[in-house]
Amino acid sequence: MNQQLKKELLSMQQEDQRVLQELVDSGELGTVEYHPRMKATHEKNNARIKEIISEYGWPGFSMVGKEGSQAAWLIVQHAVLDTEFMNKCLALLKEATIHGEAEGWCLAYLQDRVLTMSGKLQIYGTQHDIDEKGIAYPLPIEDPGKVEELRKKLGLDSLSDATRRIQERHNTIVGNRENNGQESSDLRNCSEKKKS
Repeated sequence: MNQQLKKELLSMQQEDQRVLQELVDSGELGTVEYHPRMKATHEKNNARIKEIISEYGWPGFSMVGKEGSQAAWLIVQHAVLDTEFMNKCLALLKEATIHGEAEGWCLAYLQDRVLTMSGKLQIYGTQHDIDEKGIAYPLPIEDPGKVEELRKKLGLDSLSDATRRIQERHNTIVGNRENNGQESSDLRNCSEKKKS
């Protein structure tokens, strides 16, 4: 196992989540379409994960452990300014999942993110939006009748539980924004967050 690479990936993930939480807590998240601090963190992480994947391929379980592989997924999931790179990683992640080197739920999130960013229907219902009344809803799903079965196979909870969590998170963000006197902006393309 590459302990140094695992440590670096976990550090990148922690920075991503630290900045996100600070923006949520301060009420700044959602005041602009893509907060400059979040964008800067994503750009820095994206540049480095590209180098890592170019050198090693997908960081799977045997290379960086389960936590390291999940950290790599989160960093790629947030590479929203480079859909071509996300598509490349999707193919690598599919292969890693087939060989037991990555979590199926990570594949579900990345697959849905790439599809919805391309204007296509998602498969697993991981990508959500918020309507003008502040209500969370899943973006259109390819086969709504099979979504629960597909989610269960990959270890995701029900779509209704995921939507409820996203709604609660949105309500927290809006509450923090109001408490801190921040101006509002539409929050778009929310994705559920996997429980740890």
